Amino acid sequence: MRRREFITLIGGAAAAWPLAARAQQAAKPVIGFLSPGSPESDGVRLTGLRQGLKESGYIEGQNVAIEYCFAHGQNERLPALAADLVDRRVAGMVTVGTPATLAAKATTTTIPIVFYIAVDPVQFGLAASLSRPGGNLTGVGALSVDLAAKKLEVLHELLPDAAVVAMLVNPTNPISEPESRAALDAAESLRIQLHIFRASTSGEIDAAFEGHRRTTNKRNEFAPSHGSRSFEDHTLSHR
Repeated sequence: MRRREFITLIGGAAAAWPLAARAQQAAKPVIGFLSPGSPESDGVRLTGLRQGLKESGYIEGQNVAIEYCFAHGQNERLPALAADLVDRRVAGMVTVGTPATLAAKATTTTIPIVFYIAVDPVQFGLAASLSRPGGNLTGVGALSVDLAAKKLEVLHELLPDAAVVAMLVNPTNPISEPESRAALDAAESLRIQLHIFRASTSGEIDAAFEGHRRTTNKRNEFAPSHGSRSFEDHTLSHR
């Protein structure tokens, strides 16, 4: 994550949020933080959020409050968490990841939303264009779909004799399908057989690794994909 870019964006957005709060005659503006992860997985982002606010003159607990909503790897909880933030009449939202941002967008068209995602925001309907996003959303897109092919190329360089590679994706994340298509195109050009496994729970991840072992009768050679911290941690436990 480009922490400096995130901090700058948060600082700039913060200047507008208290206007809505004053209209509600609130003593202190409240910002909602919505994430599919946990306080531990979002530590760097939370540091960036607080620093960005501080640079704009807002200090948590003094003249601004932050309402934290974490899904802890359960993306299906995000719509309800977003609705809860709207019910609390937050002055603005910070969202992490595509599922959280889509949930927030579906919940409100008036509350300002600042997002950090790993996809093209225009492609997913989060912005009209990169130069003029429009609506109530703005943010940073890391465009990790474009990196799916590169990830496979790097793995091929590290393991040039690997003819069969598996890719584990989280189907509850909208990025999984475009990333899978990009990886399949790269695998074809590299003449690698790519098996894509879809898993969103610990049990499904275990089954994916076992299925790959049975299919290839070899040690695991998995191309990394994008998922929550809990998803990634459980995947790494199979090293």
